Amino acid sequence: MSAERPTMPPVRLPSDAELARDALSAPLFARAARLARWAGEGTPVGRDGELLAGQLHTAACLLGLDDENGTGYTAEAWQLALDTGLVEFTEDPDAEQALEAADATGDEPAGTAAAGEELATLTSGSPQDVLELWLGGLETVLADAAAPDLADLVDQLTGSAEDGDLDLDALDWNPEEEADFLDGVLGNLYLLTALEQGSPERPVPLPALAASMIVPDDMDEPTDEVLEEVSEAMMRLDDQFRILEPTGIVHYRPVDESLIEVVDGEGHIKESVDGIPSDLPEDEDVSRYGMVALTPLGLFAVRARMLDAGIDAPAVGDLAEAGADELLAALPHHPRGAAHAEARLWLERRGDLDAARELLAAARGDDPESPGRRLACQQVLALAGPEAEPALREAVTDPHLGGLARVWLAERGITDVPEPDAATVLWLTVDTIAAQLDSATTEEDEEDLRELAESVVSRHGGFFDAAWKVDHPATGDVLEAMGRLLADKTAAKQARKAAFKARSRA
Repeated sequence: MSAERPTMPPVRLPSDAELARDALSAPLFARAARLARWAGEGTPVGRDGELLAGQLHTAACLLGLDDENGTGYTAEAWQLALDTGLVEFTEDPDAEQALEAADATGDEPAGTAAAGEELATLTSGSPQDVLELWLGGLETVLADAAAPDLADLVDQLTGSAEDGDLDLDALDWNPEEEADFLDGVLGNLYLLTALEQGSPERPVPLPALAASMIVPDDMDEPTDEVLEEVSEAMMRLDDQFRILEPTGIVHYRPVDESLIEVVDGEGHIKESVDGIPSDLPEDEDVSRYGMVALTPLGLFAVRARMLDAGIDAPAVGDLAEAGADELLAALPHHPRGAAHAEARLWLERRGDLDAARELLAAARGDDPESPGRRLACQQVLALAGPEAEPALREAVTDPHLGGLARVWLAERGITDVPEPDAATVLWLTVDTIAAQLDSATTEEDEEDLRELAESVVSRHGGFFDAAWKVDHPATGDVLEAMGRLLADKTAAKQARKAAFKARSRA
């Protein structure tokens, strides 16, 4: 692992108690717990602890799973109960007794399964205990999801056999690659959720998620071969998300069955080359191609796995006890919703007056990161109550903080504050644009900057004649950016000339 750990954007998570409730109500886990209670003090089972045929049917009826897939779902829940210790299997060493105890269906018991010690965790354990147990079960389901269908493996083996010899090297399956692929997909979903571009209310189209794993970043137009790979990945993910949804980590709308065709025994999206939403007709329902989102429980689970892998995956609230300098350094790189939540939690730990003074002290400076700190300071202070007023009054005459202090006071209707001079207004304008330039990462951010630049020029007559003289380390960069952003050619030219003069002056 490299010395510098990868860092993810922070995520907002419910409390452990809420997450534990979600875990207990996840269909697969809830079924496993119910079967563990049903097993009681002991029930005869097969060689590996599996339910015998008659018992499997009885258990499926107990769970209300009496359709054609019921016994399969029941077997999965029973296996999870075994894997997590909700059920414990004791092998019967006496084969004679196993034969004598064979049931009417011809199944032969080979041991006994009974409710395990971990079952008590569900009722008397802490939320953290419940989540740890659930996470252990999730790992087994993830491993199953990354494994190929057993029937497909048999077909591959028999198809590659010569003279009755099975060629294991002919298998088109690499367990490590499959697990890494699924981890990568969940990581991309996590990132989209953290960046507020994915949620249960805003699910991610399956084709876009598959493409994010297949299409190279520098490929402007995917080739037919790449699009076919995307189609294959979609089919693989469709199977995997169907397996994972009962664990509670994703909300998933599967691919519409009418869009799937079987070619040479394998499922494909029909007309897969045209099957990516960006290539679909405008009236096509993209959701038919599958939609997926991480649940809050899924966000918690993927984050836990990332932390185990050495990835820095912060959560909102991690900075609640940090100093103002650390808070202001971090917030410019947070998504907006996460930054707002983090700021509110930070303020709740302190009195508004002390918090305001600490924030203002940390916002000073002429280093390249200082505009971002001041903008973050302004955003945090916007959440502070009237108790913070004395601290803002103290900052009115400060050359770095006077502008934001006046803004805060004015927004609260406080009128006995002297108007800022033109130099202060210009300095604050440059500082604000510099901060937004530093944090802009998306097209939406770029558009916000363009609107800000146009607003500044329209409100301040002769802005560029004065702006180049502003004593701010980012003046040249700000004016150059405005020259790029402004649509009006005359204003853009004035901005570039002002940038040249500012740099010559420096």
